[in-house]
Amino acid sequence: MTLNLCVLTPNRIIWDSEVKELILFTNSGQIGILQNHTPIATAVDIGLLRIRPNEQWVTVTIMGGFARIGNNAISILGNDAEISTDIDPQEAQQALQMAETNLSKAEGKRQTIEANLALKRARTRVEAINGIFSS
Repeated sequence: MTLNLCVLTPNRIIWDSEVKELILFTNSGQIGILQNHTPIATAVDIGLLRIRPNEQWVTVTIMGGFARIGNNAISILGNDAEISTDIDPQEAQQALQMAETNLSKAEGKRQTIEANLALKRARTRVEAINGIFSS
């Protein structure tokens, strides 16, 4: 038996097919999802979504959002998302360096919060292409 997974953003569908397993970063921690998982709705944190459609794992970046799990179906509505193989490594590394620079130059609470979020998003993209699975 498998799970039906749909990952979408306001602009496009990232994933819409059956999977055997997935690991999701939520605001309260990382959860693994197999068939017959307890129904839940949860906020999704900026992080990596690991999907196992067969014997190989696929990594997707999720930039926050919401997930609904129930009846062997998972719907994830992300603010933005990318499959790791679609990420340009050079662009991701440059964005990370820029985010680090912007954080060091941030003035005031608002700029610091925005710079920290940009840094978290940039790190997530670099982690996805490097195969590092951490929050």
